Amino acid sequence: MSDPAKPFHMQESEMPPHDSGSKPDADGQYMDLGSIQTDPKISSGLHSKVRVEPDGRIVVSLDLQRQLPDLSPDRVPEVQEFGVDKVKWREYPSINIVIMIVGSRGDVQPYMALGKRLLQDGHRIRIASHETFRSFVTDAGLEFFDIGGNPQELMSYMVKNPGLVPGIESLTNGDIQRKRKMLSTMMEGCWKSCHSPDPHSGRPFVADAIISNPPAFAHIHCAEAMGIPLLLSFSESPTTQFPHPLVNIQQSNAQGGLTNYLSYALADILTWQGIGDIVNKFRRRTLGLEALSLSSGASVLDHVKVPWTYCMSSGLVPKPKDWKSHIDIVGFYFLDLAIDYTPPDDLATFLAAGEPPVYIGFGSVVVDDPTAMTTTIIEATRQAGVRALVSAGWGGLGGLTIPPHIFILGNIPHDWLFSDGRVSAVIHHGGAGTTAIGLAKGLPTVVVPFFGDQAFWGEMIHKAGAGPKPIPHKKLEIDNLRDAIRVAVGPEAKEAAKELARVIQKEDGVNRGAESFYRHLPLKNMRCDLDPSRVAIWWSTEHCLKLSAFAAQTLINARLLELNSLDLHRAKEYETYKPPSDPVTGGVSAIFWTVTHYYQGIAELF
Repeated sequence: MSDPAKPFHMQESEMPPHDSGSKPDADGQYMDLGSIQTDPKISSGLHSKVRVEPDGRIVVSLDLQRQLPDLSPDRVPEVQEFGVDKVKWREYPSINIVIMIVGSRGDVQPYMALGKRLLQDGHRIRIASHETFRSFVTDAGLEFFDIGGNPQELMSYMVKNPGLVPGIESLTNGDIQRKRKMLSTMMEGCWKSCHSPDPHSGRPFVADAIISNPPAFAHIHCAEAMGIPLLLSFSESPTTQFPHPLVNIQQSNAQGGLTNYLSYALADILTWQGIGDIVNKFRRRTLGLEALSLSSGASVLDHVKVPWTYCMSSGLVPKPKDWKSHIDIVGFYFLDLAIDYTPPDDLATFLAAGEPPVYIGFGSVVVDDPTAMTTTIIEATRQAGVRALVSAGWGGLGGLTIPPHIFILGNIPHDWLFSDGRVSAVIHHGGAGTTAIGLAKGLPTVVVPFFGDQAFWGEMIHKAGAGPKPIPHKKLEIDNLRDAIRVAVGPEAKEAAKELARVIQKEDGVNRGAESFYRHLPLKNMRCDLDPSRVAIWWSTEHCLKLSAFAAQTLINARLLELNSLDLHRAKEYETYKPPSDPVTGGVSAIFWTVTHYYQGIAELF
């Protein structure tokens, strides 16, 4: 039902606005931060409340007006992926792949490892990310495209607003407007990365496939506009096994699996609430696509069943039963940066002067008070009786009189530093990259999460026994850091970390990640019908043929075909705005709307 008081992206109706240009550009002006309350005009349904904490974290309460059985993980049917070749998936044409990454260096690095692996298979790889990573990418032999955005500003914003919704300070100091403007710029940059020539060499580029991390946001919309396949990685797909990493379930009278599953819908709705108008402006004005409503846009990735490849270890996060064949867990991706590394003399001297130190670093996270953080680290390590290597990072740690048991690090390859027993344990922010390399080297881990899914990684490490419970950075004190270090250097955590390392070493993540990419490509609809080793670019309706550029040109030169008779071939279609046909196959948003609005037909879910 349409509500004229709400902007279109928050409407449940799929009726697009009659005049897409009638509303003035928001550019950060619109931000409805009220609680989400779903209270149907019937006696049975779901009443949900979302409270925004001052730091931006969200607390959810779920109140079922009538009790329901729990969601079974076995209820989810297998996903029938269009055009995949289950038998000859290794017979792929050479294609152009754009890899979109929004985030820090730790976000970029795993994708570079995958990109280099795909490059070996004969594909052309373009990394689309922030300008600050250009030399890092090109030095690895991969092409680079600048999408705009400042990762240091993004990290600073995320530290202030670690949840899905911005805190009070960011609402009043202009952070929101800057973040939304940056998001719009990056989405436009992602679109240009799909089809623009290299700005430096002028070499043409048109993407045949997209790989992306979720914060790029433009990924699914670019894939829909171009009609090309998309593979996502990281983040979380809906499951009954655990809640969304950014949602704290304060109370719920629903069963555990249903509660966990609905947390993903609520997280999607909150995210869409903040960016849906930007996405729809991008879709209409840049891509020429229809706008999406609340019910179609919030959980669009789950609704259209985009395939996911999780580059994490199944030893750390076993695959849930309700993640079907379109979701793979393949192992961590590692980029070897330490092949020719030689440490500076002062670091080598420090390492040789005593027992292996612990490593402490927060990567690209911007720390609010570096002096206070450094003081806490110095005193906690002193009381724990350990030496420590402290990475200055973007947080600017250090700057005080440093005692002899502390060494301040610059930029050091973790794959070298964490190898061969040089350090005894690692304390970090819980970034996926640092988590991966630390565990791969068998090191017990203490996570001090700042934002995003960092707390999730900390909980998984603790659950595996390889470290203590994570310590949120705002609760970090001398005493709890000291105690966490003592747990990390103890025998139980060491043995658990070594066991995880044995699992990770067997997984061969990068090779399995490349295989996952091929298995999810619609290869049957990508290969040229005349020469399957080439990718199809054109479609001939007259001859009912998919044609590569070479095949089409050969036929044109032989006067067997006219160029104006050809259409651009679309390898993959996405029905983003088509409502799901039923709540079972429709995914998390369909189940959410069924629970909140349509109790009469809910029995089919259970």
